[in-house]
Amino acid sequence: MTLQGNRVRRLMRAALGVGLLCGLSGCRHRTQIAAPLPVIKTPVDLLDIPEAENLPLIEAPPEKLPPEPTAAAAAKPKRERRKKVVAPVVTPAPVAPPVLTANVDPSPEVTAIGALTAGGEASPQTKQEAADLIASIEKRLNAWPAQTTDDQKAQISKVRNFLRDAQAALKSGDAEGAKTLATKAKLLLDDLEK
Repeated sequence: MTLQGNRVRRLMRAALGVGLLCGLSGCRHRTQIAAPLPVIKTPVDLLDIPEAENLPLIEAPPEKLPPEPTAAAAAKPKRERRKKVVAPVVTPAPVAPPVLTANVDPSPEVTAIGALTAGGEASPQTKQEAADLIASIEKRLNAWPAQTTDDQKAQISKVRNFLRDAQAALKSGDAEGAKTLATKAKLLLDDLEK
């Protein structure tokens, strides 16, 4: 290093130190202090604003209140206990070898709506029809307006129960039962929309 390089470095350090010292020391100019306002010693009369005589009345919107509860509704319903049924003891009969028989589908007049099947093998087409029917009912229920009367709420609750049972039956493999329950839900929903 040369002597001249050292001098330049010292000057740079000194200039940097002076710059930092000036920058950190704060502002040197005086801030102007605002003059206080003069005190008012004379009394001032306050004006009374007269109220208008014929102001328009705004009617409150009617509120839809729930029915008032009664004392009879507040009582807790008593629950009946289940009575235990004692099954008579039966001695098992000798077991005969199973006889193979062909499954014969009963006629539509014999099977009633609402009778659930045993949940045997169902065709994929039946499963798909049940799933489509459940999906269409869910879509219709979701489109139903939120403001409904109490009678409609009870019916919608029944529809939702049938729909829930239909979904459970479809998951368990009972496509025919699911289709039957979904049809019941559809019919109740059709009655609601009339």
